[in-house]
Amino acid sequence: MTLTETHAPPPSVPSAPRARRWFGPLLLRLHFFAGILVGPFILIAALSGALYALTPQLEQAVYAHELHAPKSDTTLTLAAQIEAADDYLGEDAALSAVRPAPENGDTTRIMYAEEGLGASESRAVFVDPGTGEIRGDLVVYGTSGSTPLRTWISTLHRNLHLGEPGRVYSELAASWLGIVAVAGLALWIIRIRRARVKKDLLRPNPAHRGYRRLFGWHTSVGIWVLLGALFLSATGITWSQFAGANVSALRASFDGGTPALVTDLDGQAADADEHAHHHGAQSAPTGAANPATFDAILAIAHRANVNTGQVEITPPAQPGTAWTIREIKTGFPTEGDSLAIDGTTMQVVDRIDFADLPLTAKLASWGINLHMGVLFGFANQIVLFLIAIALVAMVVIGYAMWWKRRPAGRPDRRVGSVPGPALREAPWWGVTAVAAAGVVIGIWLPTVGWTLVGFLAVDLVLRVVVRSRSRRSVPAVDRR
Repeated sequence: MTLTETHAPPPSVPSAPRARRWFGPLLLRLHFFAGILVGPFILIAALSGALYALTPQLEQAVYAHELHAPKSDTTLTLAAQIEAADDYLGEDAALSAVRPAPENGDTTRIMYAEEGLGASESRAVFVDPGTGEIRGDLVVYGTSGSTPLRTWISTLHRNLHLGEPGRVYSELAASWLGIVAVAGLALWIIRIRRARVKKDLLRPNPAHRGYRRLFGWHTSVGIWVLLGALFLSATGITWSQFAGANVSALRASFDGGTPALVTDLDGQAADADEHAHHHGAQSAPTGAANPATFDAILAIAHRANVNTGQVEITPPAQPGTAWTIREIKTGFPTEGDSLAIDGTTMQVVDRIDFADLPLTAKLASWGINLHMGVLFGFANQIVLFLIAIALVAMVVIGYAMWWKRRPAGRPDRRVGSVPGPALREAPWWGVTAVAAAGVVIGIWLPTVGWTLVGFLAVDLVLRVVVRSRSRRSVPAVDRR
């Protein structure tokens, strides 16, 4: 053997191909695209929701004169208060409902149907129950009886004052919020399992700077606000146009939905809907209701345990139907009992007690009231406000992270890169499962289905652009 001879290396044994991770990158790509493209809708919904959480106090401050009256040792009958409101408005007013003053120091609302008002709106005259003085005259909205300020903020949150088409925005935000939150949770679990310092994913590390500091805030705030985000997403979907109908159909398949109060004296039931209790319109009566009957209906209701003080009395919507009186206390414990009373015989012809409702109906009512910030009063408002502000911060930080990740030395790149494709690394069963899940979610949450198609279109365009840039950047080969 000479010095130049060498031993040939032993033949290498081919190793089994290593399985590539694809599910985590897929979640990252989904979380990224949803955050970037749907983030503005979530941001607007969170900001307007934070403002709405403060409306009870704003309402009390702005409309203190209308909502309250000096305390008095005497109280006029409802008939006398109604007559004072009728005299104030004139003979053409159509009385639609009365809300007696809940407590001494509050005003009674005499509500009227009027031409020119929008759906679910009524004109409310606020009467001092002690003296009959007219304290105010406002247009109020829905069964929640929200004042113009609260209605304006609520409409902003619900549809951006764009009417029914605008509701697509809030449905898009509510539907994607839950998906983004779940994807973020899965990414957080993957990262915390691999992280050496796990506490950095539970609270921001003050030693970190730049992108890592933003990432620490994004992940830690996200995990602490997760349950609140999921709750707002789930309850917000029940209000939506398209997915909300699916939720109602699912509930009805379980227990038939919320029982409806029978108001037709021939035994027909009126429509029942938890959301209508907050935003639904009440039918205007076809004829003038006797003011004295309101006192009689209230007395009967008190004997039948509809006596929280927060009640609404509605005269018959048409001949052959009953008077209704129902509790409108939305705090906890919720009081939502209701009665239908024959105005001729003064007999109770039907009743619904909140305690007897199916569990799904109770959960729906509690969820709606919790979402509106009224179930637990001021504490409920504070929690909702903090969750909303946290969601605003999450969106803003997410965009800041995208900005921070822009390539160094590339002035043509204004923002960060997009996470790479993941499904090309997935096995056939993974692709099939993802496609099936996308179809099911798209059917259940239609706005998600539409935007998923949009995401795929954006993804395709980005790929074409990247390939075009890559080809232009490769120098031509000299073939001489």
